[in-house]
Amino acid sequence: MTITGVITAILIGTVVGVLGRLVLPGRQPIGFLVTILVGIVAALLGTALARALGIPTATAGIDWLELLVQVIVAAIGVALAAALMGRRRTGVMGTRRGLLR
Repeated sequence: MTITGVITAILIGTVVGVLGRLVLPGRQPIGFLVTILVGIVAALLGTALARALGIPTATAGIDWLELLVQVIVAAIGVALAAALMGRRRTGVMGTRRGLLR
């Protein structure tokens, strides 16, 4: 993979991750870096899933159906990451660390 491909994957992943996060209702307790990482993975998985479903991914323009699949995968990924991060931040008693009195 060339440096242009890496930069493109980061940019597309950022857009897909942010769109996936915007689709979910409520607040997600994850940072921007996790959103970008989820978006990059979702862009790669979404493209593979779109190809498996028979959606054309190599057109002369924006592939709207492929982008839709990527955003759906990103929304699922953000929801999973938020659920895992939410559990990780709570202690044994179900309270946040540092807030025990």
